[in-house]
Amino acid sequence: MTMPAMPRFPAPMRQALATLLLAGAALAPHTAMARKPASLPMATCINLGNHLDMAHGGEIQHNRLGPADFARIKAAGFDTVRLPVNWSSHSLATPPYTIDPAWFARVDQVVDGALHAGLKVILNSHNFEAINTDPVGAQPWFTAVWKQIADHYASRPRQTLWFEIENEPKDALDNANLVTTFAPALAAIRRHNPNRPVIIGGEKWSNITSLATLNLPDDPQVWPTFHYYEPFAFTHQGATWVAPSPPLGRTYGTPADLARLPVDVQRIKAYVARTGKIPLMGETGAFESIPTDQRIAYYRSVFKTFRPLGVPICVWAYTNTFPFFDSHKGQWIPGLRGAIGLPETSPKR
Repeated sequence: MTMPAMPRFPAPMRQALATLLLAGAALAPHTAMARKPASLPMATCINLGNHLDMAHGGEIQHNRLGPADFARIKAAGFDTVRLPVNWSSHSLATPPYTIDPAWFARVDQVVDGALHAGLKVILNSHNFEAINTDPVGAQPWFTAVWKQIADHYASRPRQTLWFEIENEPKDALDNANLVTTFAPALAAIRRHNPNRPVIIGGEKWSNITSLATLNLPDDPQVWPTFHYYEPFAFTHQGATWVAPSPPLGRTYGTPADLARLPVDVQRIKAYVARTGKIPLMGETGAFESIPTDQRIAYYRSVFKTFRPLGVPICVWAYTNTFPFFDSHKGQWIPGLRGAIGLPETSPKR
């Protein structure tokens, strides 16, 4: 078949068409970028676990966080810390639900110390058990606490201080009532923090399976999170707070372990496809009773599996229970930083 000759447009029209084509080409990458899944802007994160999340007694006094810790964490290559804080044990359980000023002052020291060191901070509510056992009854207390936190930190930069409403929802607090339960607290936060990132995890201790039914408020700065301790029989062997504790001696890398990883990858992909947001892995780790070489193998596997998906990862923890830093020897535990993609030797200051 003979194709008819294309008409020859006058020079001014050809110039106009060329301009339109160039404009379309320039806009195309931006359109593709807009469709790209979004995630929190962070690289490698470590939890400051078992410090300010302790009930009643506050933090462990012999292992008190200070400027040297934040400088060390920054020099090691971490850009973010997650700070679990127990607010319920340091506030009135009845109106006006006032947070202890001395406790606020201590949290300030840690938050501002980390920010001053150039670290981003995820500040959460940890172990607020009443909201898990009685979401309706505890809602006024929980909301009042978050109003105080949000107002107190409203002047800190939104780019480097983020809020996480509650660690590991469980029991009576599930995906069916999560948004309703947290709505007053989120509204209290938004009053003076309209654009600050706020992180929310799902039911059943924010297990990866919770992502399947996790629906978040219609707010572009609310971000999803999940925790990853799979397989639990490996990561928590010897953990004293688990009853019964998984027995010691379980190694990582069995056929079942390896078969689980692609299944969990699909869970992440399904969530991203449904929501357009990449969830934060807010915790992952292997207990200190596990031989170091096995802990290294586990962290390496987790990062190798989930980092290519764009998942930000926050390891548990700095010095306690799942430690990366040996506070007795005053050194990073060899091999662990390398397993998560950081240099084993910090640059000299």
